[in-house]
Amino acid sequence: MGVHQHLDEYAGLPVFRFNEETGPDDERPRAGEAAWYVGTCFEAEPFTDVFARFLQTVDTTEITALVIGYWGASYEDNVADPVALLTEAAASFPKLRSLFFGDITGEESEISWIEHSDISPLFAAFPGLERFEIRGAGGLVLEPIKSERLKVLRFESGGLPAGVVGAVAASELPELEHLDLWLGVEDYGGDATVADLAPILSGERLPALRHLGLEDSEIQDEIAAAVAGAPVVARLESLSLAMGTLTDRGAEALLSGQPLTHLRRLDLHHHFLSDAMIGRVKASLPGVEVDLDEQEAPDDDWFYAAVTE
Repeated sequence: MGVHQHLDEYAGLPVFRFNEETGPDDERPRAGEAAWYVGTCFEAEPFTDVFARFLQTVDTTEITALVIGYWGASYEDNVADPVALLTEAAASFPKLRSLFFGDITGEESEISWIEHSDISPLFAAFPGLERFEIRGAGGLVLEPIKSERLKVLRFESGGLPAGVVGAVAASELPELEHLDLWLGVEDYGGDATVADLAPILSGERLPALRHLGLEDSEIQDEIAAAVAGAPVVARLESLSLAMGTLTDRGAEALLSGQPLTHLRRLDLHHHFLSDAMIGRVKASLPGVEVDLDEQEAPDDDWFYAAVTE
């Protein structure tokens, strides 16, 4: 899943795009047979109007997967509040189980320019959500949430605020199986520390967790060292420390810590490991699928995360 192209599949369903170009006579799939993208583009029909047409023309009571695309920026006229629009229309989506909030490409807005608000009301409005994913973190606010249904929670950002990380850590999510946090860099709001991750790494609030991604960080070595002794790792099936500034120091900490041979997959792609360390990692984990693609070289002494601005 990349940030430079729109989703063409979501939650196991093909994505059908309902946007400013969608007309009343356009051929559409049955409501329950697609993941429905709703969005507009810059200086086109306002998102509020597109969303209203969507509600009027599609049987939303059958929709299980929804993808919210570009809704405008603060400098545009009549910019929408997609959280308010969705929560007000919650009764129209009784079967909604999967929500991707912010399927916005780099051509529409750099990831760090995507402007959010408090997304906490979405979880109260849609208690049946099993999957929630969001792109962008500008202005993002989240309060600790409670859900007996949520299985997948993903944050894609170039800088995830510590407050959001702390809210995730304090949430009650007993069925959560998959957690991804693109932590990003401080220049774009990613100010979370290893200490903020401690409740997640303990695993106490996440008894069902089987995949953990702590990715895209400029403190990837410190995170790797913390993960090396984290109780949650013993129950994981897959672990991702990809997309960040992982160097030999962080990889050494991983190899010196608790065994990782129980993992099915370890994702370290986009890293700064030496050839020798790459060989050591592979040799140490013979039964594990290890992704060591995208071996990077620092720009002078600058080690960079994959997704920032």
